[in-house]
Amino acid sequence: MYERRRQPLLPRPAFMRRVSHSVAVSTGLIGVSLALGVLGYHAVAGLGWIDALLNASMILTGMGPVSPLYSTGAKLFASAYALFSGVIFIASAGVVVAPLAHRFLHRFHVEVDDDTSPARGGAQPSGPHKVDEPETIAKPEKAGKTEKSGRIQKAPGT
Repeated sequence: MYERRRQPLLPRPAFMRRVSHSVAVSTGLIGVSLALGVLGYHAVAGLGWIDALLNASMILTGMGPVSPLYSTGAKLFASAYALFSGVIFIASAGVVVAPLAHRFLHRFHVEVDDDTSPARGGAQPSGPHKVDEPETIAKPEKAGKTEKSGRIQKAPGT
């Protein structure tokens, strides 16, 4: 589904389609979860549709229940739905963040690969390199005491 490490970065319009697809999947996941919660609160806890929607929404967003629950079945359902909602929240966040994180990491890999490619002038690591000693031009101390040839000399002590 995503491009591989050596493939070029996806163009922006295609990337935006990928992100919108992820948001749609996440929205659908949350919508189905909300519908399950509303049906459960209505059937098991005996709440009206609006109260069931309120409780399911509050649990799904991590805020907690609103209406008091009296039966054991309703309390067990609320407990299971709260655990389910936590997993759904993490999963839906992951579905939305995945293409963004992938693009960031892929861009990093593409830049690293481009910097080290010989075609781009980057250096390939090939073991230890010997560094040449720097050469300097001899500085005259006084006029008339320069070296006659004017050639480049190595600095004293190197």
